[in-house]
Amino acid sequence: MRRWTTLAVAASVSMLATSAFAADVPPKEVAFGDDGVTASLTGTPGDPKHGAEVFKSRKLGNCLACHANEEMSGELFHGTVGPALDGVADRYDEGYLRAIVVNAKAIFTEETVMPGFYSLDLGADVAEEFQGKTILSAQDVEDVVAYLETLKE
Repeated sequence: MRRWTTLAVAASVSMLATSAFAADVPPKEVAFGDDGVTASLTGTPGDPKHGAEVFKSRKLGNCLACHANEEMSGELFHGTVGPALDGVADRYDEGYLRAIVVNAKAIFTEETVMPGFYSLDLGADVAEEFQGKTILSAQDVEDVVAYLETLKE
């Protein structure tokens, strides 16, 4: 019994030490390059299943409000403001997809209506409760990117 307790404590200490070094990249420190944002924001692989949930959630990504997605044809209210995302993984690589989700304005133009989901530059007249906060967490971004990478033709 004592051996298992010792192993459990050692595992807990190891996980705490690892998490202390694996902090999310703060929004202001995300590095955009010619290939988009090639470095993970979390150091943890994205979960495409959770990314799909964030993608369609009206309270998180709400991506369907602007983008059609054949894979989610059973969901209501697909938008047409942005391009359909079927085959998006064939058009953009992971770094570019991450950059678009982090802050589309840094990739396209300031005129794009797509918000920066991991940016503090949210525009004018942001409600006080949302000031200084991102729309999605760094891991949510990684998960959405992992989901988008599954959308191939």
